[in-house]
Amino acid sequence: MLYQVTKIVSAPFLHLLWRPEVSGAAHVPLRGPAILASNHLSVLDSTFLPLMLPRKVTFLAKSEYFTGNPITAAYMRATGQISVDRESAADAQGVLEAAVRVLEAGDLFGIYPEGTRSPDGRLYRGKIGVAWLALKTGIPVIPVAMTGTEKVLPPGTTVPKLSKIGISLGPPMSFTGDHRHARTRREVTDEVMAAIQKLSGQEYVPSYATSHKTRLSDVS
Repeated sequence: MLYQVTKIVSAPFLHLLWRPEVSGAAHVPLRGPAILASNHLSVLDSTFLPLMLPRKVTFLAKSEYFTGNPITAAYMRATGQISVDRESAADAQGVLEAAVRVLEAGDLFGIYPEGTRSPDGRLYRGKIGVAWLALKTGIPVIPVAMTGTEKVLPPGTTVPKLSKIGISLGPPMSFTGDHRHARTRREVTDEVMAAIQKLSGQEYVPSYATSHKTRLSDVS
């Protein structure tokens, strides 16, 4: 109920201020589960995508979003997002199991395979959680490309700027194989990232965004 109220109140303002262009929304099923695998340019990605689709999308969100800015924390709780501690392997596995329950309930689950926001607008190597989910459940993956959201709320800023955004969704991708096999998980993840890159047009970087951020921190 709270999710629907939030959507009804927020969506008109999002349309008015940022004029989002959505393409491929017909790829999202009217009912039944699907995994939405998106690139990640801004903290607002988890706001724009769900509010532009007719169905609720449950996303993973780093735990800091639930304890930092009170407005962000309230939104995350109101929309039923799942908190994850990215430093804890045990917590990460627990979150994937929670995602399976969301999908088994027939709902949409959103995931950012890069694991963190892109530090420079490029698309980075995906982590294998998306493949684990797809192979474990047999549920299709819908690739998603967000564009322009990094201009709305650049890193380090708190006041959103006016800038046009785009959301592109590709055809569902189905996979078969054993989710316990590392090579299969890697191959599926790379296929998903290639589909996202095709939609977004981003330059692809064959390394993890977290590693790139660590190198930047060491230099500074």
